[in-house]
Amino acid sequence: MNFPERVYTKDEVKKARELIENGYKHDLKAKGSPQFVAKVEEALKLIKTAGYYEFLRTYIRVIREIEGLSQLREQEAAIWFHVKALDDPVDDAGFMIQKAQQMKDFIEGRLYYETAEIRAVNKRIEFLEALRDKTDDPAIKSKCKQQLKRWKEQPFP
Repeated sequence: MNFPERVYTKDEVKKARELIENGYKHDLKAKGSPQFVAKVEEALKLIKTAGYYEFLRTYIRVIREIEGLSQLREQEAAIWFHVKALDDPVDDAGFMIQKAQQMKDFIEGRLYYETAEIRAVNKRIEFLEALRDKTDDPAIKSKCKQQLKRWKEQPFP
C-alpha cells in the first residue's frame, strides 16, 4: 500500500495513520538547489547522530526549498524551507524535528491549538538533549547547550 499523495481529507489522513502504525517510513528526499541539499544533508547528519532519523522519515516525505516562509505543509507531508533560513545545522535539525512532531500530531488527530506547539517544542528540546549527549563534536555540544538554554527559557502561558 502506498502512502497517499496528499494528506488532507479524512480518508487520506486515516490511510496515512494506518500505514505509519504498520511501520511505514518515507524515503526522505531533499529537493532544491545543490547548496540547499548540502545544508539539509548537514542537518540530517545531526538528526542521525541523535537517533531521530527514523522519527523524521516516519512523518516527513520531503524537505523542499522554497522562496517564502519556512513551514510544515501537512497535506504534502513536507517541510518547506527557505535556503537563507538554513544557517545553523543544529537549529535547522531542531526545526525539522519540531515540524515532524507537528506532522505526527496532525496524523494522530491531535488538536493544534493550546498544547500542540508545546509538544513540538518539547520534542525539539528532547532532540537537542540527545544530540548533546551523543555527539563527539565539542562545537555541536556547545551549540546544543546554548539552544537548550534558549528553548528552556521560553515562557509558555
